[in-house]
Amino acid sequence: MSRLTSILVAGGILGVSVALAALLISLAPQPTRTEQPPQIPFVQTGLVTAGSGPVPVFGSGTVRPSAEIDVVSQAGGRIAWVDPGFLSGGRIAAGDTLFRIEEVDYRYRVQEAEASLAASQLALLREEEQASIARAQHDLYTARKGNASSDENANPLALREPQLKAARAALDRDEARLAEAHLALSRTHVTAPFDGFVQEESVDVGQFVAAGQPVASVFAADAVEVVVPLSDSDAALIPGLWSLTAGDGNRSVGARVIARFGEGSYAWKGYVDRSEPYLDRQTRTIDVIVRVPDPFRSGQPMDGTDRPGGSPPLLVGKYVEVEINGLERDDYYLVPRAALQSGNEVWIVRDGGAVHIVPVQVLQRTGDRAYVTGDLEDGQAAVTGGIRFTTEGMRVQAETGQTP
Repeated sequence: MSRLTSILVAGGILGVSVALAALLISLAPQPTRTEQPPQIPFVQTGLVTAGSGPVPVFGSGTVRPSAEIDVVSQAGGRIAWVDPGFLSGGRIAAGDTLFRIEEVDYRYRVQEAEASLAASQLALLREEEQASIARAQHDLYTARKGNASSDENANPLALREPQLKAARAALDRDEARLAEAHLALSRTHVTAPFDGFVQEESVDVGQFVAAGQPVASVFAADAVEVVVPLSDSDAALIPGLWSLTAGDGNRSVGARVIARFGEGSYAWKGYVDRSEPYLDRQTRTIDVIVRVPDPFRSGQPMDGTDRPGGSPPLLVGKYVEVEINGLERDDYYLVPRAALQSGNEVWIVRDGGAVHIVPVQVLQRTGDRAYVTGDLEDGQAAVTGGIRFTTEGMRVQAETGQTP
């Protein structure tokens, strides 16, 4: 085959291939054209709502008794009787006898003091009679001498004045000894100082106790306290905090104590009683004392439904959440806590999807929301997620969440 023929054959093959490729391309289906989505980020939002009433101050603490004392016997001796209810966890009532100490020795002391008093009374009567005779003899003597002013020169011993004074002093002493003996006898009955509960006890019939020996620990049932550590910014939201006086019963600042038992949460009403006048050295917080009257009644279920077995009391030692009624303000808003950005900003999505950056002052934070003041409006949509940074006027696509 000549060289020319080879070139012609190769050119023919190439031409046929090009024609076949062109035919296949012309017969191929046209691709579907789709419009590209706009490059605008999608964000999640929550609603801004206007607040009303007091700004709540949230805290937590452990329940402690308002009064707790050791029961101490003022008399020593063998225990003769113990109240069957005087046990750990038992309830006591003010004035009830908790236990008695054997009284025999103390009754003997009373009888001895009564005998001494009777002797002193007799001695005083005798001394009064003798002093009366001495006065009569002295008056008769001075009358015979015609010296009416001789009392100034009379010897007190002759008139038995010191003897009479000593007899009266002896009577007072024996009366005091009898009263002391009766007091010691009464102290053989150890009574409850207030309505409360027994925390622990260590007394049994036949046991010997010494005077001044602690035998039990009890705490009052009329009220409990919760120590709530707060930052100075939170404490500043409590109205009149520094004017409250401990124990004056001023209940102007209400509070609610919430405790969880099992599957439910229960609430008790209380009030701010006082605050400690110093900062905690370690936490640098202010301890605010919330007092709860009648804590051992049943708590109110938070969900409003009664549970099997009834509602529990507010137990001493329980860790609780506390909500205090703060200052009354009409210029604050509630926003989802996720809407609070770094630098204390809230990103508001305006109509049309433009972002507006609003600086705010944070009054309080809670689990899922924050209380703030700033240039906000009720019902605005605040960014809660979807973007990590923004600029003023940046456009976004928003989906409104639930009201906080």
